[in-house]
Amino acid sequence: MTGYPVRIHRLSPKRVNPFCEYFGICGGCNWQQLSYEEQLKYKQRQVADNLERIGRTSPQDISDIIPSATLTEYRNKLEFAFSENRWFMKNEIPPADKKPSRKALGFHIPEMYNRVLDIKKCYLQEEPSNKIRNAVRDYALKKNLDFFNHKKQQGFLRNLIIRNTSAGEWMVIFSFYHDDKKAINGLLAHVAEQFPELTSLMYVINQKGNDTISDLPVYLYKGRNYITEIINGLKFKIGPRSFFQPNIHLSGTLYKTVADMANLKGNETVYDLYTGIGTIAVYLSGKCLKVIGIENIDEAVENAGENASINNIKNTEFIAGDVKDILSGQFPDAKGKPDIVVADPPRSGLHKTVVGCLMALKPAKIIYVSCNTATQARDIGLMSGKYKIKKVQPVDMFPHTHHIENIILLEAI
Repeated sequence: MTGYPVRIHRLSPKRVNPFCEYFGICGGCNWQQLSYEEQLKYKQRQVADNLERIGRTSPQDISDIIPSATLTEYRNKLEFAFSENRWFMKNEIPPADKKPSRKALGFHIPEMYNRVLDIKKCYLQEEPSNKIRNAVRDYALKKNLDFFNHKKQQGFLRNLIIRNTSAGEWMVIFSFYHDDKKAINGLLAHVAEQFPELTSLMYVINQKGNDTISDLPVYLYKGRNYITEIINGLKFKIGPRSFFQPNIHLSGTLYKTVADMANLKGNETVYDLYTGIGTIAVYLSGKCLKVIGIENIDEAVENAGENASINNIKNTEFIAGDVKDILSGQFPDAKGKPDIVVADPPRSGLHKTVVGCLMALKPAKIIYVSCNTATQARDIGLMSGKYKIKKVQPVDMFPHTHHIENIILLEAI
């Protein structure tokens, strides 16, 4: 059962009018009712509170949060779900004598994964993102294609992923539940004709119990199998399964902050843990002796090597494998122990084995980049016996949400 506010007796003076009609329903941008100034205050407090209460540390100085340059159309990747179980907003509920289509293309309702809110306009990504999604829905409805049923795990259309770069390149990836060549080719031909500006048009067949495509083959229908981002003069190839910082405008700021904290002199060995497609490694490579990146996704490691090559960088090496397994083996002895470690793990944070390895290796500096300040604080608390916090720099990569990117410089005691 879901409850809704019936009447608000008094509005907070901090409240502003949300700009999106789906506010409070789709689960994204759920801080729109706060002014941006207030959002930044609460995020700054979140960083301090987590370090104190979870990490049991008390940093003396937390730098002011770096705000996002733009508050809408800042994301470079969105993933939408097809569903035959549409969630109707109150103003969309039809009369009892009418039976509208229950097919939807949009976002999952929070805590109701089998229900999807049909989205006509999303403010998170610039155009033609909305035009692409709406054209796909119109075509699918016209051709009566099957939308996915998440409870029964059946249907044809499953997911739509739209990626873009500041260089104006666009990638569209479809996820189909089964391989219907005629239906696939018809849809992709329509999209290619309607949007000739697409750099890459691809698809996957996903019959798993989850929506991830990181372990699935991706098939190219038209264009290139990658798009290119340019940050501070460096080029980066982004594949369909590659992770890249989602805020298209603040990625360069984040990497520059990492470089400033590293304060490289030119003779250091740097480990870049969870390197992804090698963005941080490539960014730091010109200022140190060598950078070794470790990543468990083979395609990302391949992309990282290509990114070093296209930027004519010779002092990087990228290793495929689980960070905890590599660091706990003979790797550090063979490759040389690090002077500086940069870690940008997933939201779950560092594995305890990785924390133990870092304390055993004891690099002079650890720069911890995280989109989850709670797990970041937990891990830093575990290292507090051998490391002290030197700098803390929050970066607002996710306006209108409670999420915050945070960069912490740790120095060996």
